[in-house]
Amino acid sequence: MINTVYRLIAPGMIDVACTEPDIKNKVILRPLYLSICKADQRYYLGNRSREVLKAKLPMALIHECCAKVIFDPTGTFKTGEIVVPVPNTPMEEDNVIAENYRLTSRFCSSGYDGFLRDYIDIAPDRLVRVPENVDPRIASFAELISVAVHAVSRFERFSHSRKNSIGIWGDGNVGFITALILKALYPDTKLYIFGTVYEKLGYFAFADGAYHVDHVPEGLKVDHAFECVGGEGSRFALAQIIDLINPEGTVGLMGVSERFVDINTRMVLERGLCLFGSSRSGVDDFQKTMDILAENPKISSYLENLIGHVAEIKTISDIHAAFAQDISRNFGKTVLKWNK
Repeated sequence: MINTVYRLIAPGMIDVACTEPDIKNKVILRPLYLSICKADQRYYLGNRSREVLKAKLPMALIHECCAKVIFDPTGTFKTGEIVVPVPNTPMEEDNVIAENYRLTSRFCSSGYDGFLRDYIDIAPDRLVRVPENVDPRIASFAELISVAVHAVSRFERFSHSRKNSIGIWGDGNVGFITALILKALYPDTKLYIFGTVYEKLGYFAFADGAYHVDHVPEGLKVDHAFECVGGEGSRFALAQIIDLINPEGTVGLMGVSERFVDINTRMVLERGLCLFGSSRSGVDDFQKTMDILAENPKISSYLENLIGHVAEIKTISDIHAAFAQDISRNFGKTVLKWNK
């Protein structure tokens, strides 16, 4: 069996490579929908250092995918089942460190081929079934949802029991999804959103309050917070979080920043705050994600707001067009319908 893989060989340049998938030990999948992530865009546009690009390219992009089972020699899955592949592959056992934090783990589209290929060969323990009542277009970005689920799981581990109010800084995709997960798991908790774009804040209708960071009601405080801003805005977001959070609150750091970010450690110490980082996810987080989506149809209806554009992919030119269209998107996801 010959497989076609679409690899980024340089910024903006995709080449075709032919490989032989492992049909003896791996499940063979056919992509249905894929979703472009900001990390994919950074590689595609060349917005990484020359050293990083040299080390990781050529490489197939995309780590968010929903696919159909074509063949399973292990007998774990039936032909035709809809699944999501987990892009993280642990290379060693560890009873302490989660699979997504092990230094030896391999992550698709970050040094290893992602899912931009005609067929995906993957171990059965890296697959999670998609419930029948979950839209496969939404399942295509289950990885991003699972990142939020993972962060909330870590939050439950580190935070104290008083959760009368939680603040989320960031009105983009990560903030939106994290807010939805928190609202589902903590329905009685007051949820406040802090952002910079009024139009995007309007999507958070399910929250108890959505405020521009320059117009926060006087006296508003939160017990805990999540920073989902990233980039240059992280500094301001963290400063405001530290100002508005109650003593001994927990702050989840989810925004990716390429530069060092200043933190007011004096107030962190004075208020006894707990700051924790969260990145990527594992199989358990994917399974929990599918359970949450299946049990909470209302979440799926909100997540439909993130499907900004569905691009049908028949040629390599279609892939380039989808990435070009996605560049200008500041909210929502560009989903690729794989028809090659």
